[in-house]
Amino acid sequence: MDLYEHEARELFARHGVSVPDAEVVDTPHEARRAAERLGGRVVVKAQVKTGGRGKAGGVKLAADPAAAELTARQVLGTDIKGHTVGRVMLAQPVDFEAEFYVSYVLDRGAGRFLAIASAEGGMDIEEVAASRPDAVARIPVEPDEGVTASKAAGIAAAAGLPPEVAPVLERLWQVLVREDALLVEVNPLVRTTDGRILALDGKVTVDDNARFRQGRWSAQAPDPHGDPLEAAATAKGLNYVKLDGEVGIIGNGAGLVMSTLDVVAGCGARPANFLDIGGGASAEVMADGLSVILSDPAVKSVFVNVFGGITACDAVADSIVRALESVHLTRPLVVRLDGNAAARGRAILDDRAHPLVHQATTMDSAARRAAQLAVSA
Repeated sequence: MDLYEHEARELFARHGVSVPDAEVVDTPHEARRAAERLGGRVVVKAQVKTGGRGKAGGVKLAADPAAAELTARQVLGTDIKGHTVGRVMLAQPVDFEAEFYVSYVLDRGAGRFLAIASAEGGMDIEEVAASRPDAVARIPVEPDEGVTASKAAGIAAAAGLPPEVAPVLERLWQVLVREDALLVEVNPLVRTTDGRILALDGKVTVDDNARFRQGRWSAQAPDPHGDPLEAAATAKGLNYVKLDGEVGIIGNGAGLVMSTLDVVAGCGARPANFLDIGGGASAEVMADGLSVILSDPAVKSVFVNVFGGITACDAVADSIVRALESVHLTRPLVVRLDGNAAARGRAILDDRAHPLVHQATTMDSAARRAAQLAVSA
């Protein structure tokens, strides 16, 4: 589960990482009052679970409480990468002399964590990582060793960070461990003109499998400001993430779905979502998945990509046919079946002969067809 920035900052403060004072509001009037309490001049930041808010107009400086009210009015209700802004955070502005990037992320393939850090943080960190990868240090962290004082000093030195950042690296590691997080990121971590180290922004992803240990998250009520499609998918028990594209994606297995997203993007279209139905592709699961995806007005085509293993392709095809009895298909559906009983599965779909269902035998050809249908819609 991804946290909002203000929730991440609360965790940072609890573990000794300094953050500027801030308040979260959901109306322009409350924004004015919050700005008055914070000293007048504030930074107004959209609270959505996506990156790139600054470049999308979701982070603005307000000179006084009246300007904070006007800015909040402008930002609330806007769309940022498919996420509607329902709340804004007002934070005290900070004068700083240097911006850094630091994060810890789970490296599943290596079975350990990875510390990623750079002395060149800020909004252009992605460009820095792409154009000058040597400016971004990547240091493995063994789970049983963690980030000690010496390890933190080594990470700071490798990334060209000042020594005073090392204690913050230790505390951020404690955020990851004690909060059962898979990702802890600060961008930017800044050194102020008076020498303090502050986290101005934060991103934290907590492990859903550990929510039973984390009372605050397991008991959390549905987010009224969250994406409605993600909320609907969660209610149906689906592993769904909303993206900002036009090709809906359904697959069985997280790795296959991730590959499908990449292949669709390579065909000139943008994936509209991540949806992993796992191994149990029942008619109910398929119907629920199609219902959620077709509820997204941005979706112009849907790509079902299934590799049959324990769940055979003929069972998947049968679930698609039965799902179409309860879901009104209004956009083209491209299906690629491969693996166990793929030929029988394709025959089942051929027999159904739904006018909006297209079949392809390879992932590449299916992705191209889905992209073409979406672009031409």
